[in-house]
Amino acid sequence: MSPAVSPVVSVVMAAYNGAGLIEETLASLQAQTFTDFEVIVVDDCSTDDTREVVRAWRDPRVRLVQMAKNGGPVLARNRGFAEARGRYIAALDHDDICRPDRFEWQVAYLDAHPNTVLLGTAAELLTAGVVGPSSYAPTTTPALVAWLTCIENPLVWSSTMMRTEVARQLDPVTRPELLYAEDFDLYQRIQHFGAIARLDEALVLYRVHPGGVSKRFVDTMEAASVRVLTERYARLFDDRAERIARLIMLHNMAKRPVPDRAALATLGSALSVIQADFLARHDCSAHDIRLIRWETARRWGDIGRAGATRRDGQPARRAGRAPRSSRARLCRRRSAVVVGTHRRRQARPPEDAAEPHGPDRGVARSGPVFQTLAA
Repeated sequence: MSPAVSPVVSVVMAAYNGAGLIEETLASLQAQTFTDFEVIVVDDCSTDDTREVVRAWRDPRVRLVQMAKNGGPVLARNRGFAEARGRYIAALDHDDICRPDRFEWQVAYLDAHPNTVLLGTAAELLTAGVVGPSSYAPTTTPALVAWLTCIENPLVWSSTMMRTEVARQLDPVTRPELLYAEDFDLYQRIQHFGAIARLDEALVLYRVHPGGVSKRFVDTMEAASVRVLTERYARLFDDRAERIARLIMLHNMAKRPVPDRAALATLGSALSVIQADFLARHDCSAHDIRLIRWETARRWGDIGRAGATRRDGQPARRAGRAPRSSRARLCRRRSAVVVGTHRRRQARPPEDAAEPHGPDRGVARSGPVFQTLAA
């Protein structure tokens, strides 16, 4: 298929030493039901055969761009954004996989919702060839996604598509100084131009493997996330913003146990302030508020359970720590403040939650991943 001069979608893919996985990723793009796109693979000075694999790929829509020197994924993506010719930019890492109808559904949504500037999709995890569920919210609305950006990263980068004209108003599109949390930062900044949303159909497989960035650079990613949240909270907490940001990163995002009752109380109080401020500044429907409170309650429950258990799965026993019954009472009291009447732990969204966008398609659970999904 010949590439269009101005395709609808430009796929931007930073690649580094991805020769063993990038073919499967490119094959998932070749199988897209929506075909008006280009693929910009930006090679960040790979030392393996990545460039050769891309050059040999028999699809004229795939374009190879080579960085002059290794600069990391943020600079490589920014180069790709500058090269993009499409109306929309689709993000995709070189080791993740798209379902065949990903672009069809995202383009249709963005065409129908001009006020939405960035759209993600639900994702499933691909671990050692087996597809499994993620821990992201199962049902969303734009208001819920916006709320979750206050306390965590709610979207898989490889699932996102954004309007090119809006992305180019950000300078730069992704900030190199926030390496490994640059997507989280982008979601904060792009919301000044319009809504962000998510399709609840899992249209992307996010690959989990030991070589993944999220496994190898945890400290860098966590420090950058704290900085993103600190900037977000400065208006609410002044000189306490960094401390609050660190608590939320450690105990909500990273799922670390809360060390003591004082930290738990501070965290609960901060969540209450952040949520009250969000609801005051956004026009949320009753349904939005129910989802926001339910998802907040789910996270608060996780924080409470992590605080009562060590990493090895045994009950935590720290010096000066309150007895379990006292901690439980504090959790219940604080949960009532954070989530209103939603105290009961739930495994599913409220019964009146909207159905996910898109048809209910099953996903194969084993076998060669791309071939199974495309069948």
